[in-house]
Amino acid sequence: MSESGLNKLLPSINIDQLRASCSACTMHHLCLPMGLGEPDMKKLDQIIGRRRKIPKHSLLFRSDEPFTNLYAIRLGHFKTFQLSPNGEEQITGFQMAGELLGMDAIGSEQHRCDAIALEDSEVCEIPYLRLEELFGHMPTLLHHFHRMMSQEITREQDVMLLLGTMRAEQRFAAFLVNLASRYAARGYAPYNFQLRMSREEIGNYLGLTIESISRLLSRFKKNGLLRVANREIEMLDPVRLKAMAAGTESCD
Repeated sequence: MSESGLNKLLPSINIDQLRASCSACTMHHLCLPMGLGEPDMKKLDQIIGRRRKIPKHSLLFRSDEPFTNLYAIRLGHFKTFQLSPNGEEQITGFQMAGELLGMDAIGSEQHRCDAIALEDSEVCEIPYLRLEELFGHMPTLLHHFHRMMSQEITREQDVMLLLGTMRAEQRFAAFLVNLASRYAARGYAPYNFQLRMSREEIGNYLGLTIESISRLLSRFKKNGLLRVANREIEMLDPVRLKAMAAGTESCD
């Protein structure tokens, strides 16, 4: 299809869409538009659906729902989880601005997990069929999408390693170091941040009890690794925490 033919498939952009355009978003260097030139950015803008506000504790999608859209997180934080056969929740990930939700549903065309907002959040809907149309005309976009899928697979593998072989303190240190690196990539203070998830949710994700998370926070505070005030975390010794996450140093 020619560029003019492709443009006929894409609706015109109204003023509200321009204000919400990918180029104006502070997360575009992490999301799908990364590396796109202005003409390609405009084409991507034209397929982006509505921006949805997701109130705290509200579902974005449920497991087994038909897959139609990817969701680029514009603001806020989410958790994804699955329910075991006996109805217990198992958290599979925490996502933040600049990341995509829904990629796990591409193959089966059904969502494999539930996604819920941890705070008032906002997402951009990306109709997947229309995104596929663009892939054929925008190799840079396809390349970056493959990179994002690869990063998601790597993240899942890291979680399996985390839960399978690491001691409790190593799991928790790795969790904090991962959060710090993701906040740094977004231009936020990497060593001073607020936990959007509860201690119980962190424990669920790491395969630890809430009591274990509380004990680890107390131990890390006692050893000068962290300053903790409710959900506010300050990493006082990030070098040592990284060494703990790598398994080369102990908290004691």
